[in-house]
Amino acid sequence: MRCHRFALVYPETAAKPLLYATSHSPYTACEAIVKATRFFLSAISVAAAICFLGAAEARQRPPQDTSQKPAEKVSESRQEKSQEKPGTKPAPKLPAEIELLETHIRFETDGSSRKEVHARVKINDELGVRQFARLNFDFNRSFEQIEIPLVRIIHPSGGVIDVLPSAITDNPNPAVVNAPAYQDVRVKSVRILGLEPGDSLEYRVITSVSHHPLAPDFWLEHTFDRSGVVSEEHFELDLPTSRKVQLHTSPAISQREIIEPESRNDDRVVYRWQFLRQSTGTGTIEVEPLPDITVTTFASWKALSSRLEELLTPLPEERERVRNKAAELAGSISSNKLKIVALYDFVSKKVSTVDLPLGAIGFHRRAPAEILSSRYATQEDKFTLLAGLASAFNESTGAAIVGASSDLTHSLPNPSAFTHLLVTTPLDSPITPGTGCADCFQIVWLDPSVEVASFGMIAANFRGKSALRLGFFGSEMPASVPALVPTDLPFPATQHVKIDATLSPEGALTARVKYTMRGDNELLLRMAFHQSTKEKWDGVAQLLALSDGFRGKVSKASASDPYETQDPFTVSYEITQAKFVDWSKKSVNVPAILPLLGLPDQPSKPAVGAPAPPIDLGTPLDVEVTATVHLPPGTTAHIPTGTSVARDFATYTSQYSAKDATLSASRHLNFILKQIPADRAADYNAFLRAVQNDESQVFTLERSDEGAAKPQKP
Repeated sequence: MRCHRFALVYPETAAKPLLYATSHSPYTACEAIVKATRFFLSAISVAAAICFLGAAEARQRPPQDTSQKPAEKVSESRQEKSQEKPGTKPAPKLPAEIELLETHIRFETDGSSRKEVHARVKINDELGVRQFARLNFDFNRSFEQIEIPLVRIIHPSGGVIDVLPSAITDNPNPAVVNAPAYQDVRVKSVRILGLEPGDSLEYRVITSVSHHPLAPDFWLEHTFDRSGVVSEEHFELDLPTSRKVQLHTSPAISQREIIEPESRNDDRVVYRWQFLRQSTGTGTIEVEPLPDITVTTFASWKALSSRLEELLTPLPEERERVRNKAAELAGSISSNKLKIVALYDFVSKKVSTVDLPLGAIGFHRRAPAEILSSRYATQEDKFTLLAGLASAFNESTGAAIVGASSDLTHSLPNPSAFTHLLVTTPLDSPITPGTGCADCFQIVWLDPSVEVASFGMIAANFRGKSALRLGFFGSEMPASVPALVPTDLPFPATQHVKIDATLSPEGALTARVKYTMRGDNELLLRMAFHQSTKEKWDGVAQLLALSDGFRGKVSKASASDPYETQDPFTVSYEITQAKFVDWSKKSVNVPAILPLLGLPDQPSKPAVGAPAPPIDLGTPLDVEVTATVHLPPGTTAHIPTGTSVARDFATYTSQYSAKDATLSASRHLNFILKQIPADRAADYNAFLRAVQNDESQVFTLERSDEGAAKPQKP
């Protein structure tokens, strides 16, 4: 589940156009958690939408991430595929098509660069007009400059309208409007007036980078469009031969033109690629597991780690200035772990997160004392502050930047491979003092950028991913990215739902629903309610109810304090449905008034010749849902038979009863394993069918003639 956006979205990069349907809204940390391991309630995934209601992302990638293709956002990472069934009808005509996209990038020996992008866009319908009504280009003015020398509209008749410079504005990125320290992060916008279906839009954008904090090193990643949005794409890379540059190209685009130096005085080499629109013929958009082109001057992951650590770690004098604050927060606490918990709670909850993507400020840190004074920080600066505070207790607090993949072994070392920053800190003294071995400590991973995450809670879409730990290397650097984010939660994942409902003589249903949860969905709902005002909580709960299979009007929604992360998160609401049953019928069938349990689907058949993947069950999770329904007088009920299924990977039980005009129903689903082998697909399918068959069972209700009689008018 991602926030609402147009189908045509440009990748996060400097000098890219960003298309918005509504006014800008900052990137939300909620996006970091919406792709949870498993949603037991179908409602949870829909509830994620409230994190983004009315929001369009204003994002930035690290300034030298030079992917330029306009592309459909088909996945959360480069490893995923967007698929359609073979034989389906071709997709309808796109609202807008990029007929030509040209990118020229030149790097200098000192790390500075110049990138020129030229695009020609065909507008096909009114949606395309709205998509390109405004072009937005992200940049950081502390080391970048944006020029837009050309924006013109070409009518089918041949008439040309040049967009005037007065239509170009330069404003702070919406995420930093209330954060003066970061207002170098900006958006240059071009308002396009007079655009109509059938027109072509042409623009040229030049981005110059100088004095980047990571200079003289430079890097880029680029992937050619395979979604069909771009008809023809050209990419040119101009590099100095005096710098040792690592260049990797995907086998899919291995054909390239290389222009070698013509003389000894010519110290440049130019690479050119051309990529034409491809048709897979099956409706499948193939996404390469790695970028098509990667360039870096970082010699190794260790070199990159050392450079980032140097930029982000507070200096000794900076740590000294926040020592008194650390002592104040720790108070009389003697436990090392509880001291870290106190510091983490302060940084995560009392310092607002400015939601800029990793590297948007060029890995340039602010001093911890300045962050304390302003009470806001990016994810990088939250690490800087926490590291500064923890140093008062001689803690070796470090950072880890997390990649989009669980395996970056074959990637070249460059900052664009990573998307998020986590904090790592030891809880105890070294097992073997004096060894300098990071593995000799009990290390806890933290994410203070998510303001309502429990201590040690890492969002599901980061767990198990590659992480580059800053400053934790021994004498020898392994060939691959050195760490994986732990996959375990700091506590067992549980989700309990209790429903107390009343069915009136008129057939109306009124129910009070209460959720109590720990785990991935807890974090998701904490974010949802934290980012919504209380006036909108009924709307949040309405989404939750609808996607759980409940129909009716939601009211009186409430939730526990999202900041009280030491306790499970609770949500409750009241739902009413005026015509739940029709008593005019002799008997009526009603389902158990319980939320739907979301189990992983049956594994699909692998491609011909490919091995079947294991069945992913997600994080171990214990789910219990119960309902009590009070029936009107004179009603009798015929109850279904409960079910019990047990496997080594999961168990499921259900119980149903009726006594004294009261129905009771309960279901208990417990996932024990994270994964089972592919050869057990038949066993899992049998388990899945048993659960689904039980969920489809109904209660049969009958009312006596006396109970069904309408009340007499006075």
